[in-house]
Amino acid sequence: MILNTGSRTDIPAYYSRWFYNRIKEGYVYVRSPYNPAHITKYILSPQVIDMIVFCTKNPYPMLGQISCLSGFDLFWFVTITPYGKEIEPFVPDKREVIRSFQKLSDIVGYKKMSWRYDPVLITDKYTVDYHISSFRKMAGMLKGYTDQCVVSFLDLYEKTKRNFKEAKSVGRKEQDELIGAMGQYAAENGMQIHLCCENSSLVRSHVDADGCLSQKVLERAAGYRLDVPKKKSARKECSCLLGADIGAYNTCGHGCLYCYANYDRHTVVSNMKNHDAASPLLIGRPKEGDVISTADQKLWKNEQMSIFDYM
Repeated sequence: MILNTGSRTDIPAYYSRWFYNRIKEGYVYVRSPYNPAHITKYILSPQVIDMIVFCTKNPYPMLGQISCLSGFDLFWFVTITPYGKEIEPFVPDKREVIRSFQKLSDIVGYKKMSWRYDPVLITDKYTVDYHISSFRKMAGMLKGYTDQCVVSFLDLYEKTKRNFKEAKSVGRKEQDELIGAMGQYAAENGMQIHLCCENSSLVRSHVDADGCLSQKVLERAAGYRLDVPKKKSARKECSCLLGADIGAYNTCGHGCLYCYANYDRHTVVSNMKNHDAASPLLIGRPKEGDVISTADQKLWKNEQMSIFDYM
């Protein structure tokens, strides 16, 4: 199975101590966002987990104890965008994040690293030319530390419209111009762009729409085949393996205006105050009346087939 940590919050940036405690304890509890009385228990062991996937804007807090994860296969998405504090108030300086990306890549290997340049949004400041220039500079700094980059355009969810009133969608002409330039700079720096839930008509050289956390991407990172059980995707246009997430909504401290996982800052601050690094739950502790069930976890690794047998 694939264990995800980053669809609901940024565990590496804000909850690394808790995460390493859970690794040492060997299990984690996850409260359902849809039925709060239901808790799922996941065993944290390489015997039942093929890979742990992280998605973060700041991997630095994880670096000090990363040897604790030596028994697990890992895959890292690190989001680095060109936005300032007016859009991403509590994200560290981009140069610091790039340095952490480079250090992490040296530890786990470039094939287990993916740079996320998303979401792409347009304002009076962040124009098409601004994005193209920023992407070119960042790609040059990340050359050799990853060979893939995920790009997507801003989705105007209701939460986003409420928290980021200046936000506007990126038009088709602008998308074509951006992807054309990004594809060129990706190629120059040894990268492949994976579009995230975008129109397949944007596909071109060094740009695909096959998914950013797809079975193909993870098999390449792991170096072996995965026998993935058939399961309906959350979004029909998405082929990514997004289940089994151990995070919680309304707990990410970055404060990004475009965020879909946070309702508002007040709720986030309140939840973060209820975080206990010693608890099996990310927020709070189990309560009377909670129903705890253990997840059905099985390795997907196909021991008989290496992806390199087909290369």
